[in-house]
Amino acid sequence: MVNLGKFPILGVQVSAVDIDYARNRIIECARNKTTLAVTALAVHGVMTGYYDLVQRRRLNGIDLVVPDGQPVRWALRLIHGVSLADRIRGSDLTFEVLKQAEEAGISVYFYGSTKECLGLIVDRFKSQFPKLLIAGSEPSKFRKISDSEKARIIENIKKSGAGIVFVGLGCPRQEVWVYEYKKFLSLPLIAVGAAFDFHSGLLRQAPKWMRSAGLEWLYRFIQEPKRLWKRYLIMNPVYINLILLQSLKLKKVKVLSPDGCERVESYG
Repeated sequence: MVNLGKFPILGVQVSAVDIDYARNRIIECARNKTTLAVTALAVHGVMTGYYDLVQRRRLNGIDLVVPDGQPVRWALRLIHGVSLADRIRGSDLTFEVLKQAEEAGISVYFYGSTKECLGLIVDRFKSQFPKLLIAGSEPSKFRKISDSEKARIIENIKKSGAGIVFVGLGCPRQEVWVYEYKKFLSLPLIAVGAAFDFHSGLLRQAPKWMRSAGLEWLYRFIQEPKRLWKRYLIMNPVYINLILLQSLKLKKVKVLSPDGCERVESYG
């Protein structure tokens, strides 16, 4: 297992860990009924934190921000000299945690996406993990919810007896969700990006060679150009430019914590 600590990428504290460490910590917290907020963050997620100071505070209040997306892993090495064997894709982390949860007898809950998608992933996971305890699921409302609705969601998860909640709301909504709900739920909350769509079969995953080469964005862009063009054709080049500036010590970015404290990255 690898846990090298947290390192700031454009002001966002990224956890330099491997998938074994992330999975084992999630399972440990589930067994101990301890709050743990987790997200698998790719370039888009880092950039939301860079541009939005409130979101940066939220992200830095999440316990494990694992590097999804090869460019985030590469930035750790380029800026901080921290090398990881691989990134941690949200879909891979989901699979590994479910496998371990089945063995440990820990029940799981799925929140987000659509009713159709949830039905498909529940059926698929029941087939892949016959002994997995599925405590429940609830689709996203795709709108801002009221305080009473939020209280009901919290109560539903508590009553379900779930030991782990997987959250698939898309970035940055899912990071906001795990940050806000961790105050009310004593269990791991994991924001897993497009994992629901991948595991349901509604969205095809890029070939392994494209994922390893950092070209998954291109594959996804081809699938959903209208939705993703701005993210990949505008935001990705800006990200690369900013990372290069930071690696050359030509740019400073504030690291903001949820308690309001701030500091400037020493390498900036």
